[in-house]
Amino acid sequence: MQIQFGSITTLIACLLFVFKGYGQDNKVEVVEKNGTWSLLVNGEDFYIKGAGGDDQMDVVKACGGNTIRTWGVDNAQEILDEAHEKGLKVMLGFWIQHERHGFDYNDEGKVKGQLESFRRAVQKYKDHPALLMWGLGNEYELEYSNTKVWKAVNDIAKMVHEEDPNHPTSTVTAGTNPEKLKFVMEVLTEIDIYGINTYGDIGNVKTVLKKGGFKGPYMITEWGPNGHWESPKTMWSSSVEQTSTEKAASYLTRYQEHISSQSAQCIGSFAFLWGQKQEYTSTWYGLFTETGMRTEAIDVLEYCWSGKYPENRSPSIDSIHFEQISKIKNLILAPGEKYDVKLFASDKNEDKLNYRWELYPESTDLKTGGDAENKPPLIYGHVKKSKTQSAILKAPVNEGRYRLFVFVDDGKKMAYMNLPFYVQNDPSAVSGKVRFKLQTLKSFNEEN
Repeated sequence: MQIQFGSITTLIACLLFVFKGYGQDNKVEVVEKNGTWSLLVNGEDFYIKGAGGDDQMDVVKACGGNTIRTWGVDNAQEILDEAHEKGLKVMLGFWIQHERHGFDYNDEGKVKGQLESFRRAVQKYKDHPALLMWGLGNEYELEYSNTKVWKAVNDIAKMVHEEDPNHPTSTVTAGTNPEKLKFVMEVLTEIDIYGINTYGDIGNVKTVLKKGGFKGPYMITEWGPNGHWESPKTMWSSSVEQTSTEKAASYLTRYQEHISSQSAQCIGSFAFLWGQKQEYTSTWYGLFTETGMRTEAIDVLEYCWSGKYPENRSPSIDSIHFEQISKIKNLILAPGEKYDVKLFASDKNEDKLNYRWELYPESTDLKTGGDAENKPPLIYGHVKKSKTQSAILKAPVNEGRYRLFVFVDDGKKMAYMNLPFYVQNDPSAVSGKVRFKLQTLKSFNEEN
């Protein structure tokens, strides 16, 4: 086969263009000017409007988001390719091993092996056009004692800089405090951007950084509702979860007061969780339901990212009445007794609403730091009229902790709430059918 010289020249030029597009033209820098930090992508300002997770990327884009975050490199090629197709950037995570999972940072061979595995990943993905930055570890300092992990992280960051000069490094801690900040500032010298996961304590981030003298760029790498560990508790130690509507209000307030308002140092954030998971409950952290429906908080994020709410709004939770009482924290029921319960919800578009009630035992498979948990089994036959606004709950016979969930949707988006209660078999402990300790749940922050 004969090939003309001109054709070869054209082919080489095309290949050079492609490789240039995947390398030098995908340069991300962290720059400071007059005390204000910014990300530059190919010379253009880039403020991170991020989703923590890789589900439903089309929704991220449609809501005005521009970045997703992963915690590891599983399926990294597919995720990067899809993000690029959707016009999104990726904070590509490396799952740096945790001491609490059994990793020994005194074992130099394992530490070196971990670094080398990440080197291969950097070499593989560093020229992908969707790559925004490297996320080196997530909450590796949670429940740890061996401070050598900090040097190991810094060594990984140094290696990344050697292999890839075009993308910044970041690392993520579980909240922040003076001790952690000291390690970040003194040991993590190769880290370009500090990432902080924070929930109800997000208002203290600025204070901790200022008192610690931290003047570099940072991101809020997980944020959302109050965490289950920082929420009000019942007298039997079950955490009280915010309704989906209360969570939406938290997202709005926290974004406006503690993220976008701090743009001199805070270069963006990642809302958590862009997906769904079982962690304490099946609804606590997910921005989507188990069936993939959007919740009210996504409407808020669209407003935060784009400046406008969607035309079709999610239903909202107004209140729940248990035996005609609405202000409930501690709810103790008699075994086998029946109780009337009613949800009051609304929809700004006046759409027809669908209801669903479900009863579960309180979860006992509780882990730390977001480790995988199993959902407790559904209890059948104890909720009558389970598809209506008003239902009848028959308390289980067995003593213990339970949680009643209610979901309301307009066919596209869903609101929800749940009510923890305790079944007490001791007749002397239950006055009549039900005993309450009344309390207003309007402000979770006031209790913590």
